[in-house]
Amino acid sequence: MVLKRAPAGLSVNPPRDPNTLSNYNDWRTQHVTANLEVDFERRRLWGGVVLRLRSLTEGESESVVLDGSFLKIEDVKVDGKGCNWSVAGRTEPYGSPLIVKLDGGVEKGKEIEMEITLSTTDQCTALQWMAPAQTPNKKHPYMFSQCQAIHARSVFPCQDTPDVKATVDFNIRSPLPVVASGLPTGSKDFQPGKDGKSGTLLYTFKQEIPIPSYLFAVASGDLATASIGPRSTVVTGPEELEGCKWELEDDMEKFLEAAEGIVYPYAWTTYNVLVLPNSFPYGGMENPTFTFATPTIISKDRQNIDVIAHELAHSWSGNLVSNASWEHFWLNEGWTTYIERRIQGVIHGEPHRDFSAIIGWKALKDSIDRYGEDHDFTKLVVDLKGKDPDDAFSSIPYEKGFVFLYYLEKLVGIEKWDKFIPHYFNEFKFKSVDSYEFKSTLLNFFASDPAASKKLTDLDWDKWFYAPGYPPKPDFDQSMVKACYALADEWKTRTDGHDSSSFKPKSSDIADWSANQSVVFLETIQSWASPPKAEDVELMGETYGYANSANVELVSRYFSIGLGARCKAVYKPTAELLGTVGRMKFVRPLYRMLEMCDRALAVSTFERNREFYHPICRAMVEKDLFGEEKK
Repeated sequence: MVLKRAPAGLSVNPPRDPNTLSNYNDWRTQHVTANLEVDFERRRLWGGVVLRLRSLTEGESESVVLDGSFLKIEDVKVDGKGCNWSVAGRTEPYGSPLIVKLDGGVEKGKEIEMEITLSTTDQCTALQWMAPAQTPNKKHPYMFSQCQAIHARSVFPCQDTPDVKATVDFNIRSPLPVVASGLPTGSKDFQPGKDGKSGTLLYTFKQEIPIPSYLFAVASGDLATASIGPRSTVVTGPEELEGCKWELEDDMEKFLEAAEGIVYPYAWTTYNVLVLPNSFPYGGMENPTFTFATPTIISKDRQNIDVIAHELAHSWSGNLVSNASWEHFWLNEGWTTYIERRIQGVIHGEPHRDFSAIIGWKALKDSIDRYGEDHDFTKLVVDLKGKDPDDAFSSIPYEKGFVFLYYLEKLVGIEKWDKFIPHYFNEFKFKSVDSYEFKSTLLNFFASDPAASKKLTDLDWDKWFYAPGYPPKPDFDQSMVKACYALADEWKTRTDGHDSSSFKPKSSDIADWSANQSVVFLETIQSWASPPKAEDVELMGETYGYANSANVELVSRYFSIGLGARCKAVYKPTAELLGTVGRMKFVRPLYRMLEMCDRALAVSTFERNREFYHPICRAMVEKDLFGEEKK
């Protein structure tokens, strides 16, 4: 349902973010203090938040409207006094705004302190609560948040838009260790539990760099910590700690130094990684100071840790400089993917940058093919008025955004472009930016360079921003993919009905390959007009070890090929994988393909594992399998 009439108190002037109901043009959050307790038994966060807000209106501002969703609001005070407040009716998908009336109004530039007593509910879309049986060691419960894109409003009332940034103090009480998106400042104040044995500690964190609400993050569980560099730690379950440490420690500081050389020094003091349980829905979430990462990066071969290079790149793109709204999401993810690949070029050699981009182009193709080339969500700048940003989430802002920045680099030349990169991130440091400000900043930067200026001025900006479908495909360096394509061609001879004896696969075919080369090989086969024979799929899995690989990037693509070939040998293993991995990158495509082969198995697998998945993932798979019927 699209909001047709603004609830009483909403700003008459629409903000540039259409996915918030807050009147953030009238007020701006300066600081958030979160005083919350983790209640595993009732599966809720409860306590309160204190918001310090500044008035922006020329006249006197008489009300504050905050985003809220599925919250239980107990009380609201302004500057320590009771006030008139109400929760408006629900507007899907944006929730139920909290409207607070201010007696007498507040002048421009004045600040107020709003204290809100609250608890989350069982409909909270940002939090996943895991029973001990759902955790790796099956000993303790676990809770973690995922607030992107518009789910922070289900944790506390806020201006839930990336166009607003505030500093944060976290005061989180829990019976188990806590991680939050700020610098740890200690744990204290033990309070014994009802049984006289267990109890809770108050864990405190400070985030002194202003962040948008979607980067508010908290997790609590049976956690242990190890160093992975001079300014980095990894946090995860005790049993997984050594494996995670081994996976990350060789490259973490190299990644940081490479990123600093591309942009400028890291601003967040320490960079730490929380490796979450298997149900985490994304590859990583760039929560400041503590990246929340999928356990699928722990593949026991150090082949998937470039996900960390991506999340680290967000420390500049997204976290320091944020998209002003989710309509300009490409500014977060396109820039981050670009910097990630520049890091890869520094660490592994320049051919790896284009090699990664070739893999990215396949992801772009898959997303465009799924939506259709004319779909609005295949544009770089999308229209999300009245829409849920989660519905537009795909590889498109990542890869189409990357291609645009790669194109601009080639257009002006890398030496000139590399001078623009730190300028852009300095220009908008601690701020939020839209595509039009990006364009203006780029044109202004090159205004004194006639050759570059003309090229940029002549650029068809509207086509890049608003044309659906594919961007022009760059001429990527092919040196690392030739062997992948050649082996795929050998397998193609079998599919095309030629004498299978002409090609006898052996494990040595890929002995010297990186995992990503196997990814390109498998994706090439995925792109065939006709799938391979089912028996060839089985032979491939056995010969190259894909069927039993611990690397989910490989095994998921192998299963996709098998499902496309109607190879029944992969049906059950696919269902089993879907019960152990919650990352949407793998879960959603595999469910869609499994449904085409065996809908009953797909549905039963989902129903059996629905509580394992994060609420965001669960909702998206429900849409994939059932359309709107279960919304």
